[in-house]
Amino acid sequence: MNRVVLVGRLTRDPDLRYTPSGHAVSNFTIACNRSFKAKDGEQEADFINCVAWRKTAESLANYMKKGSMIGVDGKLQSRTYDDKDGKKVFVTEVLSESIQFLDSKGTQNNGGQSQQSSPYDYNEQSQQQAPQQPSNPFEGNGEQINIQDDDLPF
Repeated sequence: MNRVVLVGRLTRDPDLRYTPSGHAVSNFTIACNRSFKAKDGEQEADFINCVAWRKTAESLANYMKKGSMIGVDGKLQSRTYDDKDGKKVFVTEVLSESIQFLDSKGTQNNGGQSQQSSPYDYNEQSQQQAPQQPSNPFEGNGEQINIQDDDLPF
């Protein structure tokens, strides 16, 4: 079985490229905190190279930036290639099958600062910002709601 599940922060903006056949590919690195601290009390992290393809790669590059928290589900793969000097290079990376955007809607963590830009706040059809939703969707104007037994699904 070859399954990898990671949660961490992007160490840099994802790098989006296209193959000659037109397929999107994005390389990125995530920092995953270890479950323990070093002797000096510092939090240690592992920096894990990942790759995403097609729509996943485009979405990642368009909506996530350095510092964004993401979850990656995929598999570990190894490959080799010859560099320009003729040396064989070994690469081990996570081939992402799905990526979850874990930052709160409307915020991204860039050095501890919140930003109010989010792909979910933008209404592409009207080219304007979408109206803000109330913070509590169950908050009403105090009026009672009349629900009959026939209206209930159970």
